[in-house]
Amino acid sequence: MSFQEYPPQGTRRFGAINWLGMWTLYVKEVRRFIKVITQTVAAPVITTLLFLAIFSLALGRLRPDVQGVPFAEFIAPGLIMMTMLQNAFANTSSSLLISKVQGNIVDILMPPLSAGELNVGIAMAGVTRGVMVGIVTALGMIAFVDISIAHLWAVVYFAIAASLMLSLLGMLGGIWSEKFDHLQAVTNFIITPLAFLSGTFYSIRQLPDFAQEAVMYNPFFYLIDGFRYGMTGHADGSVAVGVAFTLGLNVVLWIVTDYVLRRGYRLKA
Repeated sequence: MSFQEYPPQGTRRFGAINWLGMWTLYVKEVRRFIKVITQTVAAPVITTLLFLAIFSLALGRLRPDVQGVPFAEFIAPGLIMMTMLQNAFANTSSSLLISKVQGNIVDILMPPLSAGELNVGIAMAGVTRGVMVGIVTALGMIAFVDISIAHLWAVVYFAIAASLMLSLLGMLGGIWSEKFDHLQAVTNFIITPLAFLSGTFYSIRQLPDFAQEAVMYNPFFYLIDGFRYGMTGHADGSVAVGVAFTLGLNVVLWIVTDYVLRRGYRLKA
């Protein structure tokens, strides 16, 4: 090939989408958390089962059924969703922040991957970890709680929507953070409060009217309520509104994350 036949510098030579590169990035991110699976999967599962045991033993016999659903069966979906949220966020945020701190973020930025391809590869790995932890947690709960599925579509949709939402939030948190204290602040002051105040351990119908109105602005409520509807058939809010709200929020987060990656905010020197 003569010099004139080489494509111009920066020209993509593999079509509109670099499928191989995107898949390689996804596999790399999945293998990263699989390599320490006792920390990334087993540990959160054990923690969630301890939550279930504590609430069931301490309050299970004292609490009446919630809208016809036994208390242990009511909180089980919320606990499963909570651990999915936390682990999907942790996967993407830790990946980006560690790469920045160690100085090897260039290994992600230099390959011929567009911002959209980076978004897909990293976010989908977070979704994979979130869903994997959720499945293992549900399997672990079967021995203690009557786990059933009333609406499979809702279980699948809200599990994926929740994991994707927190994966994207984790990417934004990891990009914004410059040290682990920053990321821990996001977890402690945003993610954890929203998860705990979203109806994980109680029905929002027990709250005063003003508190119920406030919860409606918490996106985590729709994720937990929709997932609980899928498993028990019970929902405190509108499932249709939850589907529309979470879908719209995920689209917005995807666009914002894609824009941040294109600009190279706090990623490129």
